[in-house]
Amino acid sequence: MVRERNEGPSDMAAQRRNLMQSHQSWTDDLPLCQMCGVGTAPNCVYSSDGKGTQSHTNEDGHLRFRGEDGCFLYGVFNGYDGSRVASFASQCLTAELLLGQLNSSHTDNDVRRILTQAFDVVEKSYFETIDDALAEKAHLSNYLLPHNENVSFHQLSSQGQKVQERLKELEQEVSGGATAVVALILNNKLYIANVGTNRALLCKSSIDGQNQVLQIGRPHSTDNEDELQRLAALGVDSARVRQAGQIAGQSSTRRLGDYRVKFNYNEIDLLSAAKTSPIIAEPEIHGSQSLDSVTGFLLLMSEGLINALESAHGPEQANQEIVAMVAAELAQQTSLETAAQSVVDRVKRLHHDVYVSSGRQRATYCSRHEDMTLLIRTLNYALADGAHAHTGWTHLSRVSALLQQPEHQ
Repeated sequence: MVRERNEGPSDMAAQRRNLMQSHQSWTDDLPLCQMCGVGTAPNCVYSSDGKGTQSHTNEDGHLRFRGEDGCFLYGVFNGYDGSRVASFASQCLTAELLLGQLNSSHTDNDVRRILTQAFDVVEKSYFETIDDALAEKAHLSNYLLPHNENVSFHQLSSQGQKVQERLKELEQEVSGGATAVVALILNNKLYIANVGTNRALLCKSSIDGQNQVLQIGRPHSTDNEDELQRLAALGVDSARVRQAGQIAGQSSTRRLGDYRVKFNYNEIDLLSAAKTSPIIAEPEIHGSQSLDSVTGFLLLMSEGLINALESAHGPEQANQEIVAMVAAELAQQTSLETAAQSVVDRVKRLHHDVYVSSGRQRATYCSRHEDMTLLIRTLNYALADGAHAHTGWTHLSRVSALLQQPEHQ
């Protein structure tokens, strides 16, 4: 992008906004998928009397589009330090995948390659939108720091205070990142692309009652052995990472955006020994999984929803619990949107009730929760007003919980 020399910060900010919004205009005419429902809840911090307060605007995002040639695209994005990356990723990914790039003649390898490339484009395009702001931030920091290293804001000159205020504005504009779990259905085959700590569950019922809850892939977190080995190969002390449990405030080892861990990782103690950037945006691709003759549903869940349920009840049965809730709501509701929202509301109430019940062992884990998003995509599954309801899920007496490994990384 060529700039005139006399452009000011507001002109550059406008250009960045225009670049981010252009993806949205490309995808405005895509139809939403009607076999899908989404439920959300904002973050919440509880006071001692149990009353909840939202601490920041909702930073999650999602997408649910029906493309051409039997193609469907879904995604849940967990944003942090702002919603910019989650919003940009949902718009850009849609533009990279549903504007003619995919068709029914593509093989599994073709689809995996296109998905991986789409995430790469999202990452590079996002950083292009903040490139000017990062350059301005570096320039102003070089101006301010050498002369005012140990000086408080009030001791700065008038010009210095203006520079400091501008640096705060720029930091707000460029900070933040997102994790993503994306589901693509093409030729009635399911592909999952995951970056970070959200979750995908495929729930399949069968005539003989051998229902399955299949968690597709593992989260890219600080206790994922494969991820710790990947970091160790780059020179990072994986034992310290595991012990810390977080890297620059997040538990994810793969993320979209987040310039601090991508460009300034050598300034972060845990990552400073890395040979190259250790926090990556490359997705793990799982699939294809045939959906022929499958009856059930697909769930995409943000990290906030998973953590709220696990904080309240422990991690052992979280997948089975959420599936049972979804099945119970699908048996009662006539709308997928209502069913998804009812499940999120149930998790929110459950989390709150554990916090206010002082006698419960897990109350200390439930003082707050992050934004929560649940996407339900049914697969030949009738709702309450349909010909039949699937009640076997609500009890889950014969559910096998499986963990599928990635077929491609």
